[in-house]
Amino acid sequence: MAQFTVRNLEDDVRDKLRELARKQGQSMEETVREILRRAVMRKNAASPRLGTRLAQRFAGLGLNTEIGELRGHHLKPPQLDR
Repeated sequence: MAQFTVRNLEDDVRDKLRELARKQGQSMEETVREILRRAVMRKNAASPRLGTRLAQRFAGLGLNTEIGELRGHHLKPPQLDR
């Protein structure tokens, strides 16, 4: 298994990592490994598209109507009078 050293890490970042590890009942090394794993896996995973993310964010707020796609339609921006 690989090892590496992180140099020039700010003291406040180190302290926050230490606190996070303590709260999770882990060593600081294990906490950093988990953070790195999540960061790499998130980059490789397919990201949900905008419509899916919007639907997830506003789920449960009472919108039960299907929202049609605007793909291929050209929208004209509103004229704002000053």
